[in-house]
Amino acid sequence: MSKRIAAKYKISRRIGENLWGRAKDPVGKRNYAPGQHGATRRRKASDFGTQLMAKQKLKGYYGNINERQFRGVYKEAARRKGDTSENLIGLLESRLDAVVYRMGVVATVFAARQFVSHGHILVNNKKVNIPSYTVQEGDVIQLREKSRQITVVLESLQSQERRVPDYIEFDEKECKAKFVRMPQLADVPYAVQMEPNLIVEFYSR
Repeated sequence: MSKRIAAKYKISRRIGENLWGRAKDPVGKRNYAPGQHGATRRRKASDFGTQLMAKQKLKGYYGNINERQFRGVYKEAARRKGDTSENLIGLLESRLDAVVYRMGVVATVFAARQFVSHGHILVNNKKVNIPSYTVQEGDVIQLREKSRQITVVLESLQSQERRVPDYIEFDEKECKAKFVRMPQLADVPYAVQMEPNLIVEFYSR
């Protein structure tokens, strides 16, 4: 088990919000940061602190992406035409592990990353095992046939905890999805408020 997976709920507690909207997230009972001084460490944040927290929240949501990788996504978002904050969200949602998570075949984005890495996913009928792979509009993502009967997949498909967003067409019977379009912030079913505009301000300093 990776450190990222083992510490996923510490991310929620550090931020002080139930990032993924999961019922079992302990942040509801312990709404303070982990550690010996977590309960007494909350202070009013500066502008820099607010921007940093917005970045940490978005990074954490997508499986605690490392800074180098996240900065690379931001630079690509800034390079493209249009609103950088909207481009940032669209690029993050275009990651293969994010699409697998949105399909609802696994319970968490951490599990989605592991699922991709272990070779359970096909993109346009070709195996792809890179979680950060960028899915293009029109791409078809599906579980390999022998992977459809894995217990975690069956349990996740029966769960009513999440819905498949409109920018993904999902065939539950075939465990297959089509990435229809790159979404905007308003399209993404975040469990908490995300503020990508603050992340643009953070990197623009």
